[in-house]
Amino acid sequence: MALPQVAKKNFGGMKRNDGASPCRWLGQRLILSDSQPVNLIFWAIIAIWPETMQELAHYDYPLPRHLIAQNPLPCRSDARLLIVDRAHNSFSHKHIRDLPEVLHADDCLVVNDTRVVPARLVGRRTETGGHWEALFLEADEQGLWRLMCRTRGKLVPGETITLVNARGQDDVQLALAAKQPDGTWIVRPESSLETFALLERVGRVPLPPYIRKSQMVESDRTNYQTVYAEKPGAVAAPTAGLHFTAPLLRGLEQQGITICRLTLHVGPGTFRPITTESLADHKMHSEWGEVGSDTIQRIEACRRRGGRVVAVGTTSVRLLETAAAKGSLEPFAGHTDLFIRPPYQFRSVDALLTNFHLPCTTLLVLVRMFGGDELIRRAYEEAVREEYRFYSYGDAMLIL
Repeated sequence: MALPQVAKKNFGGMKRNDGASPCRWLGQRLILSDSQPVNLIFWAIIAIWPETMQELAHYDYPLPRHLIAQNPLPCRSDARLLIVDRAHNSFSHKHIRDLPEVLHADDCLVVNDTRVVPARLVGRRTETGGHWEALFLEADEQGLWRLMCRTRGKLVPGETITLVNARGQDDVQLALAAKQPDGTWIVRPESSLETFALLERVGRVPLPPYIRKSQMVESDRTNYQTVYAEKPGAVAAPTAGLHFTAPLLRGLEQQGITICRLTLHVGPGTFRPITTESLADHKMHSEWGEVGSDTIQRIEACRRRGGRVVAVGTTSVRLLETAAAKGSLEPFAGHTDLFIRPPYQFRSVDALLTNFHLPCTTLLVLVRMFGGDELIRRAYEEAVREEYRFYSYGDAMLIL
């Protein structure tokens, strides 16, 4: 079989406000159509992949501060939707509510049904009165919690923290047990309540710092949660799913679109910027996820009838790709630390609905890999020019 014909293009870097070009393209990239047999040329791509695609600076971009959404829209499905058409190398502008017109009856929408827990804890050191904050990470079978703590001074095993609930009242105490090698703390809550019930009472919504400096309002308890959230465990929302309403989901199903669920408990590392100059040196965070056999059967049925697998969010992509690591989708339950970076060959996803992500993050690297580096860079420029709303409470992009 002859190798497909390819076209070569040169791309310039995207300029920053100061005129610097942190993302300059120094090489040439193969442009492949959807019909070309990727397996035949995957290793050829590796051989010529530009070194700059492995450099962190390649994933920087300028963003005016006023485009960072501080609150969601009154109606979730009114969010704007930038359609990125890879086959035609083009963009179009719609809204989330238009998805029934954009998706096909045979398509399969894969959503992440994790539920965000009120993981942000605020309190004071019982003995000194010093301010203390923490992020809940997980609990074990004995009821011990693992936390990321922040305070002035040095915490010591044996001291206690008095939690202050969202109403500003002193609540339950935590006993510090041991500091872990990674800097987190093991603590014992002095309460008989089940972990998630206690967090609902004393915790706050763990908003990212670019939303009101992480200061929640009561409406965030609903707004920073998908309408299909079911299994508690996430400390950050799978934000692409925030756009869906119950009527929109019913409309999609009535149209014949299959909606499948998986679970990936989004961890604190998800939005954290990469700090190493080379992507290869970045240590990827680990998150727990599960893809059940029922979901896989429904995805395979979608494939057989010629439909597209549309992942809602980068979390769904990472978990599906983890489950397909051996070449085909298999049931999966466990931790994944998959870092999708160049070069990478996707195995399980045909389209991606995603929010606009922070510069220099693993999320942006994944989206650039999936949509095509140059095309997604232009899409972000288009979104800035058209004043789309960015990040967790912002608008979305659908890559087809």
